[in-house]
Amino acid sequence: MIKKKLFALFVIMSFLSSFIIPSASAETAFQPEKFPYSEMQIQVMPEFDYPENWPKDTPSLLIGQYGTFTNKSGQDFDGKIEIEVPANQNGFQAYLVAEFPEDNKPEVQRPFDVDKDKGVITWKPSKPIKKDETYRFVVEYYTSTVEVKDNRSFTFEYSNQAEIGTFDVIFYAPMDAKDITLEPKAPNNTKSEYGEELFYYQYKDVKKGESYKYSFSYQKDGFKSTLEAINEKQPPNDENHETVNGTATDQLAGGTSGSGGSGGDRPLIGIGGAVVIGIAIIIAGVFVYLGLKGKSQSAPKASGSKGVTNQPKKQQVKKESKSNSVDDKKELRKKLLTGKIDQETYDEEMKKLI
Repeated sequence: MIKKKLFALFVIMSFLSSFIIPSASAETAFQPEKFPYSEMQIQVMPEFDYPENWPKDTPSLLIGQYGTFTNKSGQDFDGKIEIEVPANQNGFQAYLVAEFPEDNKPEVQRPFDVDKDKGVITWKPSKPIKKDETYRFVVEYYTSTVEVKDNRSFTFEYSNQAEIGTFDVIFYAPMDAKDITLEPKAPNNTKSEYGEELFYYQYKDVKKGESYKYSFSYQKDGFKSTLEAINEKQPPNDENHETVNGTATDQLAGGTSGSGGSGGDRPLIGIGGAVVIGIAIIIAGVFVYLGLKGKSQSAPKASGSKGVTNQPKKQQVKKESKSNSVDDKKELRKKLLTGKIDQETYDEEMKKLI
């Protein structure tokens, strides 16, 4: 009799455990409000580049989101991170998810999933995020939400899921774009030596749930990407720079000031040793974070780095005899151009290929 009771108790406990275990697992679910950001930067890049097999005569819109948050959940986190993305927008393509396991090192790509029903992109960090530890990441995706009529236009909206210490939003106008309008008007803008315009906003102490909406319009002939256009222009006179080089940071630091900004007030994208870029009012000493560290170069950024296999298509550069070496050089220049690696890393890797 006792054995039957013990057996029955065992069956009941086993049955109950099937409910208890999922509950325990649910405790590791990602709760955005418990992972506040010290820094967040979003880069909005219409017609900056095109992914493979993109529809012909359709402008692309590349969005890069760079974040550094701290685990304030009170315990180590070993679950999946969830970041909201416009998964149901026209042409949505999740392009890249990567993390920065070490300071001043390139990002490392992570496998990811897109949940269109929830509108999130998810991935699991390579190791648990310890209590009060910071975590740095980049998410990039494309949409085809640029409307083509008399002009080309789109809207971009962002609603933060957690508090943000420093929040930067940067818009890159396509190369050769005209009649550019941006609402609300950007307090700062500049031009790179290649002529593309950048517009940027900075916000401090952003509360959870605050929303930001921007409307951008411009006129442009053809569908040539900014990277193609820049590559066709005269590169700097440097044996290591047969094509364009530089970073978005350097465009803000070294470009010609446009309306709304001046040399002394122009923000530089920096914060040495951190991961997401915070625009600081500094005149010199630019240390760009997340691979955007630069030294008086100029060009836009799209993120990624050595070790990241899911890269955008390569720029069209002049032919050289040794194809493998040439492709490696092209990729390095593209990464420097787009801010995926810093100048020091670029020079070191180029020496290995020369």
